[in-house]
Amino acid sequence: MQEKEMSVIDHLDELRSRIIKVIVSFVLFLGIGLYFTKDIFHFLVRGLNEKLLALGPSDVLWIYFMIGGVFAIACSIPVIAYQLWAFVKPALHIKEQKTTMLYIPALFILFICGMAFGYYFIFPNVLAFLTEIGSELVTVTFTAERYFSFLFNLVIPFAFFFDLPVIILFLTSIGIITPAFLRKSRRFAYFILIIIGTTISPPDFVSDMMTSIPLLIIYECSIIVSTFAYRRRMKREQLVQDEQ
Repeated sequence: MQEKEMSVIDHLDELRSRIIKVIVSFVLFLGIGLYFTKDIFHFLVRGLNEKLLALGPSDVLWIYFMIGGVFAIACSIPVIAYQLWAFVKPALHIKEQKTTMLYIPALFILFICGMAFGYYFIFPNVLAFLTEIGSELVTVTFTAERYFSFLFNLVIPFAFFFDLPVIILFLTSIGIITPAFLRKSRRFAYFILIIIGTTISPPDFVSDMMTSIPLLIIYECSIIVSTFAYRRRMKREQLVQDEQ
């Protein structure tokens, strides 16, 4: 009993150590992001024809930490993935350790792809649509806080959802979920994803569709990769049984 308790304590100590490493890396990347905030800012507003408005000094501070924070989150993805992998590594077989190690760069690459998709496709189209219909009624101006809130509310969710297939692949490979479960949960998942899509997008039908449909496609891709991982796991288990 004492050995079991010590084992649990050791696991908690290891978890605490890895969480601390994630926090330290986030703070480090946050500092780098704050240093390059001006460059990132000019890149994100390069398509605007006029300067953004700041309603007070606090808005400027908010911009710095918002941009720096998003930069830190993006750069911390590989660190978070590695620390998570290292924590569960003892419970995996050697072949599983090598395979799941590949998920770390995949998570980062898909996260960046999700940000790029949200920034280059979803954001400009939704912004152009809303600006066009609004210009007929009012003079459209942007404050820095509203602009970046609108930008990140559209882009960041897509960055995380693009990682969903890799997460599903990992959970399927270790036997936590199955493609049958994902298919059975499709209606409920669609309902949740549509709610998320309509929540992060402006309240109009076109924007809702432009954000919800890609999320549904990502879910279907997750089912496909889950099916692939499930078949591989079944073949591997069958080989083990045959050898026995």
